[in-house]
Amino acid sequence: MDRADAACRARGASLTAIRREVLELLYRSPTGVKAYDLLARIKEARPGASPPTVYRALDFLIEQGLAHKIGRMNLFVACQHASHPIPSLFLVCPKCAGVTELQEKSVMSALSNSLAEAGHRLESPEVEISALCPKCIEK
Repeated sequence: MDRADAACRARGASLTAIRREVLELLYRSPTGVKAYDLLARIKEARPGASPPTVYRALDFLIEQGLAHKIGRMNLFVACQHASHPIPSLFLVCPKCAGVTELQEKSVMSALSNSLAEAGHRLESPEVEISALCPKCIEK
């Protein structure tokens, strides 16, 4: 949380109590979390919390580089890297909703080159790949 506070202060932003709570819930979750599941947890301490409260906090955290939205499954995860000099690669387990964030420069470079050769480019700095996690492979 100290890193998150420092990153926000450096950008002139504030990690408010609700933003901090949402980020803490994301950090504690072993898998990606849906917004309404976050809302249910937030409501335990803040009964008056509403969907816009959680979505605004999530939007802020994403904008600050502290969280990511996994569009494929409509999940949110805490960022596992201090900075994003290169695009992130997300391995999303379709069975347990586990998400692993990788920053593999060589993989992302090869992907960017292949896209460029085909006349395309990445629209988003985040790439999602459906891949079984080690726990689900063992089952």
